[in-house]
Amino acid sequence: MSVKSSISLTDQQDAFARSLVETGRYSSLSSVLQQGLELLRQKTEAEAAETEALRMLIRRRVDGPKISVTDMEERIESMIEKKRRALRVES
Repeated sequence: MSVKSSISLTDQQDAFARSLVETGRYSSLSSVLQQGLELLRQKTEAEAAETEALRMLIRRRVDGPKISVTDMEERIESMIEKKRRALRVES
Protein backbone atom coordinates (compact mmCIF):
# COMPACT_ATOMS: atom_id res chain seq x y z
CA MET A 1 0.00 0.00 0.00
CA SER A 2 1.28 3.47 -0.88
CA VAL A 3 0.59 6.69 0.93
CA LYS A 4 1.06 10.06 -0.73
CA SER A 5 2.92 12.53 1.41
CA SER A 6 4.23 16.03 0.94
CA ILE A 7 7.77 16.64 2.17
CA SER A 8 10.25 19.48 2.19
CA LEU A 9 13.85 19.03 1.06
CA THR A 10 16.79 21.39 1.05
CA ASP A 11 18.08 22.46 -2.36
CA GLN A 12 21.07 20.16 -1.89
CA GLN A 13 18.91 17.17 -0.98
CA ASP A 14 16.63 17.79 -3.96
CA ALA A 15 19.57 18.15 -6.36
CA PHE A 16 21.18 14.98 -5.06
CA ALA A 17 17.95 12.96 -5.27
CA ARG A 18 17.24 14.22 -8.79
CA SER A 19 20.79 13.39 -9.89
CA LEU A 20 20.26 9.81 -8.74
CA VAL A 21 17.14 9.61 -10.90
CA GLU A 22 18.75 11.36 -13.89
CA THR A 23 21.72 8.97 -13.88
CA GLY A 24 19.34 6.02 -13.85
CA ARG A 25 20.25 4.78 -10.42
CA TYR A 26 16.64 5.12 -9.30
CA SER A 27 13.46 5.28 -11.32
CA SER A 28 11.85 8.14 -9.38
CA LEU A 29 12.26 10.57 -6.50
CA SER A 30 9.89 8.35 -4.53
CA SER A 31 12.26 5.41 -5.02
CA VAL A 32 15.20 7.49 -3.77
CA LEU A 33 13.32 8.54 -0.64
CA GLN A 34 11.96 5.05 -0.03
CA GLN A 35 15.50 3.63 -0.19
CA GLY A 36 16.76 6.35 2.14
CA LEU A 37 14.04 5.63 4.67
CA GLU A 38 14.69 1.89 4.44
CA LEU A 39 18.40 2.45 5.15
CA LEU A 40 17.53 4.70 8.08
CA ARG A 41 15.13 2.06 9.45
CA GLN A 42 17.82 -0.63 9.17
CA LYS A 43 20.40 1.61 10.85
CA THR A 44 18.00 2.47 13.67
CA GLU A 45 17.15 -1.20 14.26
CA ALA A 46 20.85 -2.19 14.19
CA GLU A 47 21.71 0.53 16.72
CA ALA A 48 18.86 -0.60 18.98
CA ALA A 49 20.04 -4.22 18.78
CA GLU A 50 23.62 -3.19 19.53
CA THR A 51 22.52 -1.07 22.49
CA GLU A 52 20.49 -3.97 23.87
CA ALA A 53 23.44 -6.36 23.44
CA LEU A 54 25.68 -3.94 25.32
CA ARG A 55 23.11 -3.61 28.11
CA MET A 56 22.94 -7.39 28.42
CA LEU A 57 26.76 -7.65 28.50
CA ILE A 58 27.00 -4.97 31.18
CA ARG A 59 24.27 -6.68 33.22
CA ARG A 60 26.10 -10.04 32.99
CA ARG A 61 29.33 -8.38 34.09
CA VAL A 62 27.65 -6.56 36.98
CA ASP A 63 25.88 -9.75 38.10
CA GLY A 64 28.91 -11.96 37.44
CA PRO A 65 31.54 -13.21 39.84
CA LYS A 66 33.66 -10.67 41.66
CA ILE A 67 37.31 -10.97 42.68
CA SER A 68 39.08 -9.31 45.56
CA VAL A 69 41.44 -6.37 45.17
CA THR A 70 44.32 -8.63 46.19
CA ASP A 71 43.44 -11.20 43.51
CA MET A 72 43.14 -8.43 40.92
CA GLU A 73 46.53 -7.01 41.87
CA GLU A 74 48.07 -10.49 41.61
CA ARG A 75 46.51 -11.05 38.19
CA ILE A 76 47.75 -7.69 36.92
CA GLU A 77 51.24 -8.34 38.27
CA SER A 78 51.22 -11.77 36.62
CA MET A 79 50.17 -10.29 33.26
CA ILE A 80 52.89 -7.64 33.50
CA GLU A 81 55.49 -10.28 34.33
CA LYS A 82 54.41 -12.49 31.40
CA LYS A 83 54.64 -9.54 29.04
CA ARG A 84 58.08 -8.60 30.38
CA ARG A 85 59.31 -12.17 29.82
CA ALA A 86 57.82 -12.24 26.32
CA LEU A 87 59.55 -8.95 25.49
CA ARG A 88 62.67 -9.91 27.44
CA VAL A 89 62.47 -6.80 29.59
CA GLU A 90 64.07 -6.86 33.04
CA SER A 91 62.05 -5.80 36.08
